[in-house]
Amino acid sequence: MSSTLHSKPTIQLYDLHPPLEDFLSDVLSGLSQRHKTIPPKFLYDKQGAELFDAICTLDEYYLTRTEMGILQTYAPAIATLIGDSALIEFGSGSSQKVRILLDAMPQLTTYVGLDISKQHLQSSCLQLVDDYPGLEAIAICADYTQPLQLPTISMLAGKRRVGFFPGSSLGNLEPAEAIEFLRNVARLLGGEGSLLIGIDLKKSNAILEPAYDDAKGISAAFALNLLTRINRELGADFEVNDFEYQAFYNAPKGRIEMYIVSRKAQIVHLKGREFSFSAGERLRTEYSYKYSIPEFQTLALQAGFQSQQVWTDAQQLFSLHYLQSTQPD
Repeated sequence: MSSTLHSKPTIQLYDLHPPLEDFLSDVLSGLSQRHKTIPPKFLYDKQGAELFDAICTLDEYYLTRTEMGILQTYAPAIATLIGDSALIEFGSGSSQKVRILLDAMPQLTTYVGLDISKQHLQSSCLQLVDDYPGLEAIAICADYTQPLQLPTISMLAGKRRVGFFPGSSLGNLEPAEAIEFLRNVARLLGGEGSLLIGIDLKKSNAILEPAYDDAKGISAAFALNLLTRINRELGADFEVNDFEYQAFYNAPKGRIEMYIVSRKAQIVHLKGREFSFSAGERLRTEYSYKYSIPEFQTLALQAGFQSQQVWTDAQQLFSLHYLQSTQPD
């Protein structure tokens, strides 16, 4: 369903958000598993999105400032590669990073923001078109981790599509899932499409673990907000104070693992069902896989993308990849 926001400035808004039933079914399914888990996409309600924005400003969370530094340093080169395309951002969030590109690309007139958090997406896109008067913005509220076809939008007709997926969010997916996601992205972008994607690099525990479990406890609040959301939207009775947050780097697997941990034996009720937690039992909220540059290039190739350019920071903490689709048009 499409609607236009009747305010100045305006954007086109398409609400393809998954229904509440999808949230419920995923939570019921996840709590029923032997190793309990809930997909990380459900962390991003309005409060969750705001908490994640706060995480991005933390001293320990090197990812955002490092990626933004890479973008600022190489924006002219990136702008040349993108040209006058339609820029499609996956997980647009607060749209901080895309502003660096827009500043370097006055010729770009078409922006598409994809995000699962409708309120966050809507306000961010409105702010973008206010700050960049030559820009037309299309906001699509959707679960972009699932196969997605863009609505028929006249502004996209005849334009080459360039995807922008910053923030290393691909790491939330298992490698096989990441390949499938990138295949879907390649199909959405088309045979002439390209993708600019941020990938966090492998490094020491001493750098990685504080980034995902900060001293101020904002990462913990972000994770535990999921329980608050389940209580509010689905009618569960999680006692949030009876759970705590845990994050650590599993070096052999190359991933940060994030969990909500039960402080005691307890039972949680949801829609007439009971879910028991033993003391110390973990509910997984996220993985965050880290890659070497060759590892990621190999993964991207399996998904239909050829590496064209890679940029990193001086400390080799983070990488930004420009990929060209090898899919037939």
